[in-house]
Amino acid sequence: MTYELGTIYLAFGTAAGTFLGMSVIGATTKTDLTKLGGLLISALWGVIIATIINMFVGSATLDYIISYIGVFIFIGLTAYDTQKLLRIAEEVEDTGDIDQIQKAAIWGGFDLYLDFINLFLFFLRIFGAGGRD
Repeated sequence: MTYELGTIYLAFGTAAGTFLGMSVIGATTKTDLTKLGGLLISALWGVIIATIINMFVGSATLDYIISYIGVFIFIGLTAYDTQKLLRIAEEVEDTGDIDQIQKAAIWGGFDLYLDFINLFLFFLRIFGAGGRD
C-alpha cells in the first residue's frame, strides 16, 4: 500500500465534507458562477501541464503546490458543476423530454463524481506525502 489506512480515511472524510459544503453553496448561492467555471477549467489545464512537467523534474515542492492548487480548483468546480446541473435540470424539465432528462442527469452526476474523485486524490497527495515510500 502506498498510503496508510488512516491517511486514506482522513483524505476521504475531508474530501466528502468539502464536497458536501461546496455542493450546498453551489446549490444555494444566487451568484452566477458561469464565468468562474471557464477560469477554473483554464487553471485545471495549467495544473495538468505542471503535473506533466513535474513528472520529469520530480520536485516535491512543486507537487505540494500542484496539490493545493488542485484542491482549490476542484472546490470551485464542485460549486460550479452543482449550479450548472441545477440550471440544466430546470431547462430540461421544462421540455418534458425523458431522454434529455436522463442524459442531463448522467452527465451531471459524472461531472460531480469527477470533482469528488479529484478532490479525494489531491487531499490524499497532501495528507500522505510524509508517509509515502
